[in-house]
Amino acid sequence: MESHKSVNFMRLLSDESTRSTVSSDSCEYYETEIYDLLPSVQACRLEQSRYGPSEGSEDGSLGPESTEGESNGYRARGPRDKASVPPLRNLPVCMQGKRGIRERRKMQISRIGVWASWRRSHSITCRRWCGHVGEWFSGLVPWKHTLHKIEGRVGVGVKSYFVFLRYLIWLNLLHCALVGGFIVGPTAFHLGDRGMVFTELLNTVKNFSALDIFLGTGVLENSPLFFGFYKYISFNFPCLNTPLLYFAGIISILLLSLIMVIRRTTVGYKHTWMLGKRYSTNVSFKIFCGWDFTIQDPTAATLKHSFIRNDLKLLLQEQSFSMRKAMRTLGQKLRLYLLRFILNVIVLCLLGGAFYLIHFSTYVSQEKANELIWLVDLFYQYLPPFTITFVNLVLPHMFRKISSFEDYSFTVQVNATLVRSIFLKLASLGIYLFFFFRGLPDVCRENRFGREMYKLCIFNFLATFCSTFLLNYPRKLLQEKFPTSLLARLCGKQRFLIPFNVLDLVYVQTVSWVGVYFCPLLPLIGIFMLTATFYIKKFSVLHCCRAEQRMFRASSSSVLFYFMLLLGLLMAAVTLGFNFQMQQSTSKSCGMLRSGATVFNVTGECVKSLPTAAQTTIRYLSSEAFALPLILAEIIILTSYLSRGRANTKAIERLKDMLVMSSSDKRFLVRQHATLLKSRKVTSRSHCSNAAEDRPPRSDRASKQSHQTINEF
Repeated sequence: MESHKSVNFMRLLSDESTRSTVSSDSCEYYETEIYDLLPSVQACRLEQSRYGPSEGSEDGSLGPESTEGESNGYRARGPRDKASVPPLRNLPVCMQGKRGIRERRKMQISRIGVWASWRRSHSITCRRWCGHVGEWFSGLVPWKHTLHKIEGRVGVGVKSYFVFLRYLIWLNLLHCALVGGFIVGPTAFHLGDRGMVFTELLNTVKNFSALDIFLGTGVLENSPLFFGFYKYISFNFPCLNTPLLYFAGIISILLLSLIMVIRRTTVGYKHTWMLGKRYSTNVSFKIFCGWDFTIQDPTAATLKHSFIRNDLKLLLQEQSFSMRKAMRTLGQKLRLYLLRFILNVIVLCLLGGAFYLIHFSTYVSQEKANELIWLVDLFYQYLPPFTITFVNLVLPHMFRKISSFEDYSFTVQVNATLVRSIFLKLASLGIYLFFFFRGLPDVCRENRFGREMYKLCIFNFLATFCSTFLLNYPRKLLQEKFPTSLLARLCGKQRFLIPFNVLDLVYVQTVSWVGVYFCPLLPLIGIFMLTATFYIKKFSVLHCCRAEQRMFRASSSSVLFYFMLLLGLLMAAVTLGFNFQMQQSTSKSCGMLRSGATVFNVTGECVKSLPTAAQTTIRYLSSEAFALPLILAEIIILTSYLSRGRANTKAIERLKDMLVMSSSDKRFLVRQHATLLKSRKVTSRSHCSNAAEDRPPRSDRASKQSHQTINEF
């Protein structure tokens, strides 16, 4: 490989690498003849001879910052930034080498001026304090030891689910802060000035009913939980009233969520792109560098062994599948395509049946609600959430079975199952919202829709609780008490499937985004439910479930999950826009818009109260004339990012080539070392044979010694 492809290399070396006190050989490394024989140096010289002198000097001479080692075939790094000196504990050097580096740094400090010495010591002290503060703040991160325990017991794959859950909790905390600042805070301040807060709380306690917790009716319907509680309050300024603050809070939540999710998606995609198909790890890396040293449990160690073994099996299966795919005949391809077409038709039929079932349950719930018997009324109220949860629980496992008959590779099977499950969860929620919006009455439809989103969150949490303590835990007890029984063998032990559990979290967060306009305190409810879900899933993982033995490469990447969050956020934005459009056609709204006003009317009144320059600017920004400079700015930004991406791609490829050449250098040095050892063995054997030839035989020496003893007597 090295002989057919010439690449350009740059030796990046620190000052300590040429003045190490660990051994005398390291100091004279670049003065030896073997350095000129390294493959990387020869490739660098070949590239320099092809393209002429280096870019550092136009005439090809060495610059003033070059060292004498550059004339020996490598480029020095040049003057380093003094602020970029790494700490000693981060250097991959033994203790003796670190002591030598510290002494040299002290000598350098003594040679420089007082001001530079103070700056360096001050930067070191600040960096040390920042490290201590960072460690202290990292210790305050919730569930740090719990996540470490989960990682040690069942591996890093299951830990990623809990990290994703914790991320959603932080996201909902930010949403609660925005809701408190824009929506709840001004309303509470206004009611507190009028002395109405205590009266409202007293009425809430008196009329409280346990059934209202599950239905969101009664006292909760007239509480700050829903849209209808908030009244129109003007703070003596046209652009400072509760409708505009409410709208600004909701838009801030959606924009903040968009920024955070896009950031996590781009970061994950960057790592996936760099370490995905463009970077293939060899089998030796998987064997010798694939161990997880955070494992503390023997069972987890056995599981990690199975992970590595199954990863190698998966690699071999994909290679054999590629060979088998290349050997397919035309008839086999036609039969396979026909089978896949039939299976996809079956999938579409299952999806259509699920959507019709959701539509039927929504229709029945709206027609037969408000029954006299509270239990029957509760059943009809929760019929759509029960149907959606049942469909989302059963169909993904059916999709998983169907994908196994389509003769795809294992990775493609997982991806196909995930895509179908994503479409099912989001489309089922969208179908429910569509049919529910069509059947909503005109009187206070915001509160009614907010109650439905509230019930979806409540029922999803109840389903999680019941599946853990009423299904998985009895399975575990049955396996322990009667492991050889027929029922135990049929039920088996529940496995923690990471993709499907993450899909449930995405579904819950999508419901929270869709209903935050109609139920402003839904993020607060989501925090309590996600926190309880964390402990429930922790109990399920550590006591009830068995980790999946097969490696899921698609599930280890978080890009797909954050992309699902983006789709859920898009659904929330579409729902909000559809509600704003419907507000213009009805005059029977409730809450702060009871007088027939809409968000657009309130915004227009605010714009009219602004100065003329501000009105002109806002009208220009909302007109079609602003589209051209906006498109030009987007083109410039995208061009800059594309150029940066191409430059980073070239840098990555160059670094990969440097890694290849460094491994070639190591192999070359190992061969030279082996040759040297063989030559030493040959010379030692030759010296031994020559010494043996010069010495007389042992029998002659013995006879001479006996004659000497006889003469002495």
